[in-house]
Amino acid sequence: MISAENVKIFCGTSNVELAEKIAKNYGVKLGESTIVRFEDGEVYVKIDETVRGRDIFLIQSTSNPVNENLMELLIFVDALKRASARSISVVMPYYGYARQDRKASPREPITAKLVANLLTKAGVTRVVTMDLHADQLQGFFDIPVDHMQALPLLAKYFINKGLRGEDIVVVSPDIGGVKRARKLAEWLDCKIAIIDKRRPKPNMSEVMNLIGDVDGKIAIFIDDMIDTAGTITGGADAIIAAGAKEAYACCSHGIFSGPAIERIKNSSLKEVVITDSIKQTKNKTLDKIVVLTSAGIFAEAMTRIINNEAVSDLFEKKPM
Repeated sequence: MISAENVKIFCGTSNVELAEKIAKNYGVKLGESTIVRFEDGEVYVKIDETVRGRDIFLIQSTSNPVNENLMELLIFVDALKRASARSISVVMPYYGYARQDRKASPREPITAKLVANLLTKAGVTRVVTMDLHADQLQGFFDIPVDHMQALPLLAKYFINKGLRGEDIVVVSPDIGGVKRARKLAEWLDCKIAIIDKRRPKPNMSEVMNLIGDVDGKIAIFIDDMIDTAGTITGGADAIIAAGAKEAYACCSHGIFSGPAIERIKNSSLKEVVITDSIKQTKNKTLDKIVVLTSAGIFAEAMTRIINNEAVSDLFEKKPM
């Protein structure tokens, strides 16, 4: 059982700003640690305060550079374990490698499972994450996984903008995202539409068919992540061509690789709403991109974990 008096919060270098916000929301200061990268790329981690017998929350997204941040996380966990921490709960706002969750063709790895094994073997006792690429990734772990959702955060943003009711349509950019779109539609009290697409190769998509009515409506796309933004921007253009008045997009994780920012800038999207699960660098700032903080979600989840309270209430509450 985790004790509130024994809790300490540490973070890696992937998203220090979010970690500081989570710690502030929780009501403690971040723990002291030293992280060094040597000239040859090796990572060195030292815990600068005692953690013996303590319950640790370690915050680290495995975003770009994915391998560096993942290795830093594993080394940090090992340092905590060898320093006799009682429990190590890893808070991963963004879980890298989540898209490699199955064998789509022969002789492929299932890297999402490999990462789960690495974390468990390193000594992680619990994982807290948000909006995995597929819910079933929780089954890759043999330790507890608390799976947060950014949906209420995103929904409340659009509700506060007055984007709710029969003039709105929530759009899923593919068949696999229908469940996510339907949940947002419940919050916004509107109908959904689906884009049926074909993906000839990774990070490339081609819009095929539009299922649903978007004519004269304001469309809101929802996805778990936006990477190169080809799917979202292509879908937005297709929606506008089909008669939609405006197009918005939202997601939990703004990866924004390669041409993403340029595509969003030149697209018909009015706004792209994301969370701060991934640190957004200065070269990725754009007036169209709205960043909502997820710090409150994670701080409350940590409090509930410590108090042995239900976490699902944070995202399963019915819309007002």
